[in-house]
Amino acid sequence: MIGADRHVVRRRIDPVTSDPAARRSAPRRRTGARSDGRPSSRAVGSARSDRGDVDDLVTAVLTASRVLVGVSARSLADLDETVTITQFRTLVVLDNSDGINLNRLAEELDVNSSTAMRMIDRLLAAGLVTRRENPANRREVVLGLTPEGSRLVESVTARRRAEIARIVTALPASRRSELVTALRAFAEAAGEPAARSRTSSLGW
Repeated sequence: MIGADRHVVRRRIDPVTSDPAARRSAPRRRTGARSDGRPSSRAVGSARSDRGDVDDLVTAVLTASRVLVGVSARSLADLDETVTITQFRTLVVLDNSDGINLNRLAEELDVNSSTAMRMIDRLLAAGLVTRRENPANRREVVLGLTPEGSRLVESVTARRRAEIARIVTALPASRRSELVTALRAFAEAAGEPAARSRTSSLGW
């Protein structure tokens, strides 16, 4: 009997698999990951799909931006010697503000203060902007538009609205609300504040 016992194979008992309570408390493998810790093919495929969606969206926005840049350039065609696209953007920022200082203007334009100052100097010489002392803080200068500057913003924006309206009316009516929603979401993601209805969102 002693010799026979030597050939008996004893089965190892796993406390986790044999105890139902232990099975419930045992850590589970993460969904989307393999046993070796690397992401599963499903997770990799999902990531590739997300990148593809982003690439398609970026391509669509770039294509649309070419159209809008063309509209912007044509609206300023008669003003090339007076106002550039960058300077017009400065006028629009001032038009949408009730008076701001130079540092705030530079932040809105995403340029440094010296660049903003040079643009203001040119626009002052053209008679399109004002620069006055802040009554509440005499060390601060407040910037704004002259009546001529306001008329220029209105005139250029009207041209842009007319050309964009021509493009938009070519869209099926059922697709226009989708475009409004998408463009508002895009502007919000970019941190662009809503513009006044008078100048619309065409201040570029």
